[in-house]
Amino acid sequence: MNTQREELQDRAIVKIAAHLPDLIVYGDFSPKRPSVDDFDGVLMFVDISGFTAMTEKFSRAMYMDRGAEQLVEILNHYISAIVEKVLIFGGDILKFAGDALLALWKVERRQLKNIITVVIKCSLEIHGLFETQESEEGLDIRVKIALAAGHITMLVFGDETRNYFLVIGQAVDDVRFAQNMAQMNDVILSPNCWQLCDRSMVEIERIPDQRAVKVNFLKPPPAFNFDEFFTKCMTFMDYYPSGEHKNLLRLACMLESNPELELSLQKYLMESILKQIDDKQLQGYLSELRPVTIVFVNLAFKDQEKAHVIGSAIQDACVYISSVLKVFRGQINKVFMFDKGCSFLCVFGFPGEKAPDEITHAVESAVDIFDFCSQVHKIHTVSIGVASGIVFCGIVGHSVRHEYTVIGQKVNMAARMMMYYPGIVTCDSVTYNGSNLPAYYFKELPKKVMKGVADSGPVYQCLGLNENVMFGMAYLICNRTEDSPLLGRDKEIKYFMCIMKEFLASNCSRVLMYEGLSGSGKSRILMEIEYLAQDENHRTIAIALTKISFHQNFYTIQILMANVLGLDSCKHYKERQTNLQNKVKTLLEEKFYCILNDIFHVQFPISREVSTMSSLRKQKQLKALFMKILKQTVKEERIIVIIDEGQFVDSASWAFLEELIRTVPIFIVMSLSPLLSLPCAAAGTIMKNRNTTYIALSAMQPRDICNKVCLDLSVRGIPKELDSYLVEGSCGIPFYCEELLKNLDHHGVLVFQPVELEEKTNVPWNNLFKNFAKLTEELKLPTPSSDEEREEVCNLTGGVRLKNLSPPASLKEISLVQLDSMSLSHQMLVRCAAIIGLTFTTDLLFEILPCWNLKMMIKALATLVKSNIFDCFRNGRELRMALKQNVASFEVNYRSLSLKPSEGTALGQREELRELESEVIECHIFRFCRPMMQKTAYELWLKDQKKAMHLKCACFLEENAHRCDRCLRGDFVPYHHFTVDIRLNNLDMDTIRKMAKSQGFKTKEEIIFSKIEIPRTSEIFSENISSEEIGEKIVSFFDSIITKMRTSEENIIPLESCQCEEILELVIMPLAHHFLALGENNKALYYFLELASAYLILDDNYMAYTYLNEGERLLKTLKKDKSWSHTFESATFYSLKGQVCFNMGQMVLAKKMLRKALKLLNRIFPYNLISLFLQTHVEKNRHFHYMNLQAQESSPPGKKRLAQLYQQTTCFSLLWKIYSLNDFFHCKYYGHLAAMMQMNSALETQDDFQIIKAYLDYSVHHQLGGYQGVWFKYEVMAMEHIFNLPLKGEGIEIMTYVADTLGYIKLITGHLDLAIELGSRAQKMWALLQSPDKQYRVLCWLSKSLFLKNRNKQLIQTLGWLWDLSVAEENIVSKAFFYFICLDIMLYSGFVYRTFEECLEFVSQNEDNRILKFQSGILLGLYSSIAIWYARLQEWDSFHIFSNKAKNLVPRRTPTALYLQGICRYLEGQVLHLQKEIEEQSHHAQDGGVELLKNLDRLVAQKTTGSVFYPRFYHLMAYVCLLMGDGQNCELFLNTALQVSEAQGNVLEKCWLNMSKEWWYLSSELTQDQWNQTVSSLPSWEKVVSSKVNMQDIQKNKFLMKVNILDNLF
Repeated sequence: MNTQREELQDRAIVKIAAHLPDLIVYGDFSPKRPSVDDFDGVLMFVDISGFTAMTEKFSRAMYMDRGAEQLVEILNHYISAIVEKVLIFGGDILKFAGDALLALWKVERRQLKNIITVVIKCSLEIHGLFETQESEEGLDIRVKIALAAGHITMLVFGDETRNYFLVIGQAVDDVRFAQNMAQMNDVILSPNCWQLCDRSMVEIERIPDQRAVKVNFLKPPPAFNFDEFFTKCMTFMDYYPSGEHKNLLRLACMLESNPELELSLQKYLMESILKQIDDKQLQGYLSELRPVTIVFVNLAFKDQEKAHVIGSAIQDACVYISSVLKVFRGQINKVFMFDKGCSFLCVFGFPGEKAPDEITHAVESAVDIFDFCSQVHKIHTVSIGVASGIVFCGIVGHSVRHEYTVIGQKVNMAARMMMYYPGIVTCDSVTYNGSNLPAYYFKELPKKVMKGVADSGPVYQCLGLNENVMFGMAYLICNRTEDSPLLGRDKEIKYFMCIMKEFLASNCSRVLMYEGLSGSGKSRILMEIEYLAQDENHRTIAIALTKISFHQNFYTIQILMANVLGLDSCKHYKERQTNLQNKVKTLLEEKFYCILNDIFHVQFPISREVSTMSSLRKQKQLKALFMKILKQTVKEERIIVIIDEGQFVDSASWAFLEELIRTVPIFIVMSLSPLLSLPCAAAGTIMKNRNTTYIALSAMQPRDICNKVCLDLSVRGIPKELDSYLVEGSCGIPFYCEELLKNLDHHGVLVFQPVELEEKTNVPWNNLFKNFAKLTEELKLPTPSSDEEREEVCNLTGGVRLKNLSPPASLKEISLVQLDSMSLSHQMLVRCAAIIGLTFTTDLLFEILPCWNLKMMIKALATLVKSNIFDCFRNGRELRMALKQNVASFEVNYRSLSLKPSEGTALGQREELRELESEVIECHIFRFCRPMMQKTAYELWLKDQKKAMHLKCACFLEENAHRCDRCLRGDFVPYHHFTVDIRLNNLDMDTIRKMAKSQGFKTKEEIIFSKIEIPRTSEIFSENISSEEIGEKIVSFFDSIITKMRTSEENIIPLESCQCEEILELVIMPLAHHFLALGENNKALYYFLELASAYLILDDNYMAYTYLNEGERLLKTLKKDKSWSHTFESATFYSLKGQVCFNMGQMVLAKKMLRKALKLLNRIFPYNLISLFLQTHVEKNRHFHYMNLQAQESSPPGKKRLAQLYQQTTCFSLLWKIYSLNDFFHCKYYGHLAAMMQMNSALETQDDFQIIKAYLDYSVHHQLGGYQGVWFKYEVMAMEHIFNLPLKGEGIEIMTYVADTLGYIKLITGHLDLAIELGSRAQKMWALLQSPDKQYRVLCWLSKSLFLKNRNKQLIQTLGWLWDLSVAEENIVSKAFFYFICLDIMLYSGFVYRTFEECLEFVSQNEDNRILKFQSGILLGLYSSIAIWYARLQEWDSFHIFSNKAKNLVPRRTPTALYLQGICRYLEGQVLHLQKEIEEQSHHAQDGGVELLKNLDRLVAQKTTGSVFYPRFYHLMAYVCLLMGDGQNCELFLNTALQVSEAQGNVLEKCWLNMSKEWWYLSSELTQDQWNQTVSSLPSWEKVVSSKVNMQDIQKNKFLMKVNILDNLF
């Protein structure tokens, strides 16, 4: 039975009937329109308060997870309870009017008395529902109920496609009247209802001065049985369920299929609802919080009571209103009698019905409807209110009776304006601002206090087109100010200036058209052009057109001629008349003056000749006159006509302009949006003219968007996160950027803080990345009003997730227009793609698309790519390259881009689509062209649907949630997935084994076999072998490996490079967001930690920081979880935090984080000296134990233990480096312990790579500390370990890593020859292994070694490789290092490889790059090198700019060669500045010199400073001593530097030291401009190679520091 009932309820006719009352479902379908039906009955009007406020709350929500379905749920929770009560008591729900409903009990007149009692009982029970229910969402939901009884008339009206019905009559008026008197929780009976009811049953309360009464309660007699009474009453109700259907709420649920009835009922529903029923979609599909425009039309009649009299008037009005709305996809949603009138609730922008220029169409339609209805017989007053904004559009009610309606403040606003401003068309400020109609179309009205509207804002009357238009209103108003310059359009302006010069110098017309999307800044460009075009020798006329200009014949020329004739400033028609007479008296006979009347609104007497002329002849004569006037004018002065919104030029004006261009030399500058088709033939002729030039405006550059935002907010900088959000979200369109910024300001997201002048040494985690995109230096902010005001930066409030912000209504509307113009299948594809994210793969899209085949998807994707909804890419690298490239904002064409040849259009389009489909098949990755489209489409899903889709995506993606095959498919956090149970899909044992193997786990047999291969004693290096021989043997070993890699027949070299970055963007990142959307915080945390770890691997500290902040937010929600897996996640979180802090040079914070991580990993690091020495003793014993175990057979640790050990080794490897930076004596013991604990943890892993890495780290630690024997021992042990590794897979990677690391170690320790040998081999091995990210690192340090050895040919060859790799991989760090070396070559090697200007341009363009900015050392080095260059040239202003930038980076102290290089260059710059101060006899000079010596000495003494830096530091110390007059120490430092250089083979420094020694002690004079002369004659590398320059001469191109600056040194 239930199954049968479900099948019945699934029928289309039942679904249609659910939208309609029984009065219609079971009514008489008369074809006559209008048709009238009279009957008696009881009406109940239920008004529910609280829904509008709730809708408003949801519509203003900041984030995308606000969910319209949540609103539907709450609305229907209450409304369905009321509907259910009404249906149980036999009522028929006639209409839902937003947050109110009207119900009817249709009975014979004699039954009214008893039925009124039933309805009162129903009303009291409805109140009872709300007394007991708790309010949701913090809202107080209450109802007021009015009852009326008596004679009712139903009026049915409409056209061939749509029908509407109304109930009218005295009872309807009475129920409205009673409702107006009701307060919350009241039940009011109208006077007639009180007269007709059984008064003995009702206890009432009189209302003062009213005949209506308030019901207190029912008071039935003692023996009264209400159930029997009710049953008896229901026998008089025609369609009350009884018998076998008695358990149904409504009989219409059991309607049998009836095509004729179904067809009749369909006419009462909107097309979108019928589509929904046909597609068998859920009710919620059309439920949205959506930007729409409401048009409320009220018709008040002369004779209200007689239905047959007003019926024809309503019919005529309805047919006309429908015809007007249909043109622009508007719809009548509701029609009802409303306070002495009939009201039509019309809506523009329903789901699937969004059209461009919606607000404009709505206002124009409102004026059109007003004009027509005002003429309809019997209609006394027409009042229309228009309001725009976000409202709830959706199905409201019960499953058996519901309607599609709109609820929201804007609906109320339109209704109130309609009633409080009768007899006119009014609109709110949003409509006024968004209409794109001229200001003269409106008139601001006095404000009125309107019921239920807290703050209406300005209210405007829509006047329509007025003949008495002020000519001045149509001119482009230039609001140009110096504080808001035109940004990013320099080339466009220069092009105009160039063409203007050509025009003024020639005698032919020119046309310049700027074509761009709406909001791209076309009007702003024209304002700038008008300003620049002002000159005494020519005249500029600027005209701003609007949409209505297109419909006004000859309007553009009217405005043009009004200006030429000087009529625009006339205040009265008589003044215009006088001016016209003076201007045209020599050109036109007086009898023809009256042809000017209509066009210029003057009143010349109409002559007999003109009265007999045809319109065409008048127009021809007018054109001829205007042409004569313009010819005469251009003889006196040239004319430049500027037309904004040129797409709105009317056809007659186009024709005139076409003739004008041919006959009169004139310059027309026009802006226009892309045209879908030619407006007319004349327009086409102008556009194709050889003197017409099109400039296509593209997106503004990111730099210009940032500048615009800074100027708009009057701040010096904005957070990089905000900058990225605005650049990505705006797509380079200024209007989009402004709307996004307004939305952020509206939600209180932006905060303003004073600029911090210097970077602090120790900063908290939250302030670690003060990553601001700053205003370009050349642009100036408005001058502060007082001296106390400091420049500010904009920041974001804490916890704001910009990516999740809901788009502003204005931008959402643009996206909805595009979406609604698509087919339903394309809409579905876009919506599914939106769930995946901004970027998606075809594999995942195909997985979640419901019932699609691949061919369908490819075809749809091709169409959407063509429509600029998506961009497609073959792989992740192509996507990254596209995102990094900025599209040019300037493109010159000689025809409009949108006007492509139309010949063979259909065939050509099909061919183009086929080609596109072929391209799409090859593409793997797609991305939304505009993020707003993705956000808008995402918000259209219902909450449950979203969850289901996110779950599908997560299930599909998690299979690939690991590193790429090239990287052995492991986790980014080693062994991560073994520690945390995050998988959705179940695994079989085979899959687990495969995953374990991919992580590097071996079977028992493999373990035994591998242990046998490890030598028990040193079989490789004998005890008597020298270090030089060991070096030769190591190099020889790597040579043999390279030979095997090149020649081996086995597949030992990977076939592809690393794909981890693509997996990161397309798998890991989406997974984190899918789980976040699903509320699976533990799984989301897992993937955020994976992301942070991956970005650290990719050197992107800022992104790692960003995802760790996301992780921190999730950790707080999971703090109650005490499981081991959660503890491990917390440990990983602190470990990653420590790594970020370390990379940023925040050592105090890094140490704190690493210690926290170790504590959670059960490896507490000692805090005091006693525990330090105890722990050291324990670790020594442990080390001895592990060293003995290596040769023995033992099983590896468990998976979870391995995960712990890997994190421990990472923490310890950073800790010993941090302690090495500290000068306190006890820190070396802490550092030593950390290094030993790292090695012990690594040995416990039994992992070759970890062990070798720990050996090398331990060796470096001792080498920098000066422990000769120990470091050598562990370096040899590392080499012995790799000699026995298999030559494939991970083994070959480890060997290459060792060659790479040893090369780096040898460089920093000053063994330059061996560093070069090892580095050159490491780079060959990485190249063979296709690891560009590792190859560029080797090339960087190899180039440094070659630079110090003065091996210039090899250096330039290496730099060439580095450059090629940097360009191919778009690697910013390697590019930065390349330019750093180029600067070094200019400063120290004596020739030029890349010019200083090129290096400077690279730095200025990339200093805000997030990877460079937070890459410790590289920017410090670049800034300092540029500062040195300017210091040598005595350009001290430029020196200070870059020296100060470098100074801000000095506190980021890290124990890395990059930082030491940077600090070395910085201190050299300070030494040169000290020289200047001594020259100027500054009183700070001596203190500065002493401080410099201390800093240099501290660096030399620091354990992390490699000996390769000693020669330069000693050289600088020697010069400072010389400047300070300390000759003895100067000689000591100079000789020490020479000895170290000699020992290291540092040819570059040695050569410079010898020259300094000779220079300083021979007391030669240095002329002021000697270095300037040297710079100007620095040879290029090409000259060096071609032997045009002697190598000995190049070496003399050294900067010689001045001596004997003052006679009396300190």
